[in-house]
Order: sequence, then structure tokens, then C-alpha cells
Amino acid sequence: MAIDDRPKPDIPESTPVEGGAIQRPGVWAALRPLLLRLHFYAGVLIAPFLLVAATSGLLYSLSFQAEKVIYAHELEVPVGDSALPLSEQVAAARKAHPEGTVTAVWPAPAADRSTRVLMSTPKVPDDRELAVFVNPYDAEVRGELTSYGSSGALPLRTWLDELHRDLHLGDVGRNYSELAASWLWVVALGGLALWFGRRRARRRDLVVPAKGQSKGRARTLSWHGTVGLWAALGLIALSATGLTWSNYAGANIDTLKSQLGGATPVPDATLAGGAASGGGHEGHEGHGGHGGAHEGADIGIDRALEIARSQGVDGQVSVILPVDGQGYVVKETDAEFPVHLDSVAIDPAGGQVLDTVAFADYPLLAKLTRVGIDAHMGVFLGLANQLALAALMLATVLLIVWGYRMWWLRRPTQGRALSFGRPMARGAWRKVPLPMVLPLAAVTALVGWFVPLLGISLLVFLAADVLLGLVARRRSRAQ
Repeated sequence: MAIDDRPKPDIPESTPVEGGAIQRPGVWAALRPLLLRLHFYAGVLIAPFLLVAATSGLLYSLSFQAEKVIYAHELEVPVGDSALPLSEQVAAARKAHPEGTVTAVWPAPAADRSTRVLMSTPKVPDDRELAVFVNPYDAEVRGELTSYGSSGALPLRTWLDELHRDLHLGDVGRNYSELAASWLWVVALGGLALWFGRRRARRRDLVVPAKGQSKGRARTLSWHGTVGLWAALGLIALSATGLTWSNYAGANIDTLKSQLGGATPVPDATLAGGAASGGGHEGHEGHGGHGGAHEGADIGIDRALEIARSQGVDGQVSVILPVDGQGYVVKETDAEFPVHLDSVAIDPAGGQVLDTVAFADYPLLAKLTRVGIDAHMGVFLGLANQLALAALMLATVLLIVWGYRMWWLRRPTQGRALSFGRPMARGAWRKVPLPMVLPLAAVTALVGWFVPLLGISLLVFLAADVLLGLVARRRSRAQ
């Protein structure tokens, strides 16, 4: 038998050995029952939230390629001889939508792609922009769609993104995704520890499903453990990056990043007498430009783009138009590896460079955050990133299904028509030596404070477990 799946007897606090000496159980023997009980409760009670997050995440990861097909008319154009000046393309968008205010322009990123002119307009919510797609060769307006975020998500991807983030329930719905992200790393790390701690006859059974297993819980456990092992690192990364967008843990993460000097730098586009500029949250930055329109001398978007390219800000870019007190900001938007995210601020009056920010000069923490968030959003490595996300989400769905199946197979089969699988016996924490209990409790309290929904839900689990234990004890006494 490749994996010893027989129930392990509880290890007593001390075991007599030959000669009368007392052998204390090892650290793992003391922690294993506690980890099993925690993994069981987290798997059973948090898995529904994880299942929704994984299913919606799977659909989101596939939406990038779906957008290219669904919105092909807006995104693609026949290749022409030479592109018109960017100012003429913007003028065509303004003519088609005179009610809108242009906030940013994305010049065509390839010869067969359209230029995207972003507008604020009463037709779309404040957190959205109207993207007008213009043929760069003849200034034909090919259509308009609602756009969201720095990645330019179009309606399909935006809808799936909101489903994944908050179930279209707003701030209340965001609690579901924060709860899932808060527990995902705990479940993944706990599962890793339990999988590595099992006895097995062959080392290969650690990394591939064991052969020769009979159908049932042992076989399901083998698949659950090996797939979980391969997926664990990705799931932990998704949990960490997902928490940066959360309401409560996200605020603590932002504060910690600022204290460690890891805030993402943005070019200072402030003009003389203007208000200081700032950036948005990584991955969901706005484009600015929603204030009063810039008045006075203006070198124009074509000249601003020319100056930016002379500063090395080239390739796929976004040009944020000046507003009252702020100049042009031209920034690279190619997040695929190797990333090109340099940016420059330009005075609209005389074309002077106000500030430059190179990705190479980002603090290390800011670089890691940027790459991690882009990978979570599926843009860091393009199609490969999206396929990896899809594989991770599918693996998560399978892990949950296998976990529930093992729970079902653990149920008592005699005495009751309907019953459920049983967790490890209560009191597992009593087997942990006191010198380990106190630091473990302190770390748990600290993590629970930093990740509030994890701490609150853990307290709820403990309270419910104590209550169920008291009820069970009274029933046993009554019998």
C-alpha cells in the first residue's frame, strides 16, 4: 500500500519506553491532530466561498481571449499605409461624443489595432470610462464600450471581475472574497504540512498520485494531496495578492507597505500652483483627468507623446491629458515580461519634463507587488499567465470536490440514515507542549488582527466548536 491511510491512534502526552524512561512526543506528533482539525473545519466551512471564487476566477482568466473575439470589430482594424496624427484621432472621438471629456488616450499598440480614446461622460458610472475605438489610418470611429481599470477591461471582463470580487453586491459582497483569500493560504499551508507529514512507501507518491489504490478515500486523498502540492505555491500567491484589494486586510497591507517604503512611485505632474498628484491602487488605477479641463497654452498630445518617446517612454503607452493644475502623464502599460512601466510628466505649456519614474527605480517591494498583482490579473505573462490561472482555478475546484468526497466517505454508515464525516477529536490543542502553545497563540492573534476576517471567523469556529462540545457532553451524561 503506497500511502498508509489507516487511522492513526492518538499519541499520549508521554510514552513509557524500555528502562522506565519517558519519551515525549515530537513536535509534529503534537501539532498534527490540531492541524487536522483546523484543516477539516476550514475545508468544510470555507470551501463554499473558495469554490465561488475559483469558479468565477476560472471564467475571468478565460475572458481575455474571449474579449478579442467578441469585440474584434472595435479592437482590430485593417492595416493602412500611415497613421494619422493622434490629435486627429482624438478629434474624431470628440466629434462622435461631444458630451464627453477626454481623459486619456491609448495609441494603437500594433499595426492592426485601434486607438482607444477614454472619456468621462454622464453615460457611464464615475468608476468607469467610455472607450471610443478609432481607426488610426482614417479616423473612423469603430464603436464605443465601457472600460474599467488600468488594464482596460471591457464589459465582459469587467462583469466577470466584479462577480469574482464582490458577486455584484458592492462592498458587502467584497467580504466573501476577502474571507476566501484570508483562509486560502491557511488551508494551502496546512494541507502541505499534513501531506509532507504522512508515511508513504515510495517517495514518488509524494508528487504523483499513488498507483494501485483501491477506489475510496485513500485514492481520493492521493489525488487531493498531490494536486494540492503542485498548486500550493500558486494558491498562496493568489491569496497574498488578493488580500491587497480587500477592505480590511488590504488597508493594513497598504499601511505596512508605506512604512516599509514600498509604495509604488508615480511621476509628479503638478504644475506651479497646482495640487499634488497621486496614484491609485495597483491594478485598479484610474486615469485621472476628471477635474477641471486644462486652460492656457498646450503643446498638444502629439508633441507630448514625441517628448515622452525621446525620454524612453515608448511602445505600448497611455497618455493622460492635462487637467487644471496637472500636466500630461505618459506611461508605459506593457506589463508582460519583461515589463515596461516607465512614465514621464510633461508641462503642457512649454513641454518641459516635470518628472520621470523608471520601473527599474521602483523599491523592491513595489516591484514585487506590481508583478504579483499583474500575475493575479492575468497580464504579467500574457496567454501563459491566463492559462496558468485557469489551471490553478480548475485545480482548486477539484481539490474542494475531493475534500468534500473524503468528508462524505468518513461518515458513519451505521445507526443513522444521514450523517456526516467526523473531524479529529476535540482537545487536540492539549497535546501541544506549553512552550509551543503560547507562541502559537500569540502568532495566531497577530495574524488574526492583521487579517481581520480570518481572526473573526476563527473565533466563530472556536465558539461553535466549544458550544457543540458542551451539547455533546450533556447528551452523553444524560444517557
